[in-house]
Amino acid sequence: MEPILHGIILAFGLILPLGVQNVFIFSQGVMQPSVTKAMPAMITAAICDTLLILLAGLGLSIIVLQFEAIRFMLLIGGILFLIYIGFVIWRSDAATFEDKEALPMKKQIIFALSVSLLNPHAILDTVGVIGTNAVKYNGQEQWYFLCACILVSWLWFFSLMLAGATLKKMHISPSIFSVFNKISALFIWGTAFYLLAGLF
Repeated sequence: MEPILHGIILAFGLILPLGVQNVFIFSQGVMQPSVTKAMPAMITAAICDTLLILLAGLGLSIIVLQFEAIRFMLLIGGILFLIYIGFVIWRSDAATFEDKEALPMKKQIIFALSVSLLNPHAILDTVGVIGTNAVKYNGQEQWYFLCACILVSWLWFFSLMLAGATLKKMHISPSIFSVFNKISALFIWGTAFYLLAGLF
C-alpha cells in the first residue's frame, strides 16, 4: 500500500494547482454541447500525462536532470509558451463563453497536446518530482507507484470536464467565467515568472 498511497498523494498535489491543462479541460466541459464532445481533450491530456509519468519513471528524469542544456532549453521554450497562453486566456471574451463555437475534435486534440507537452511546469514536475520519487521503488512496487499517479491524472481530468459541464447546466453568470479566466491567466504568468526566476 505504501507506493500506491505515495503515488496518489504526490500526483494529486502536483495536478491540483490551477494550470494551463486544467483550464483547458474545464473550458471544454463548459463550451462543448455535451460531455461526450469534450472527451477528446480530456483523453488526450490524460494520455500525455500517462506518457510523461511512464517516461519519468523509466529513467528519462535521470537523463534530463544530468544535462543542464536540455533543462535550460526546455524552460526557455516553455516560459515563452506560458506567457503566450496567459495572454490568450486573459483576452478571451468570457462573457460569451457559453455561446462560443465549440472546438472540433481535431483542434481539441492539437491544443491538448500543446498544453500538455509544451508546458515546462508539468514536464519538470513529472520528470523532476515523480521521476525522482519513482527511483525509491523497484520492480512491482515502482509499477504500483506509477499506476497510482496515472490513475489520479485520469480521474482528475475527467472530474474537471464534468465540473465544467455541470456549471454550464447551472447557468452561472458569465461574469464568473470572466473572473476565472483572469485568475487563470495570472496564475499562468506567475508560473512563468517563477520558472524564469529559477534560471537566475
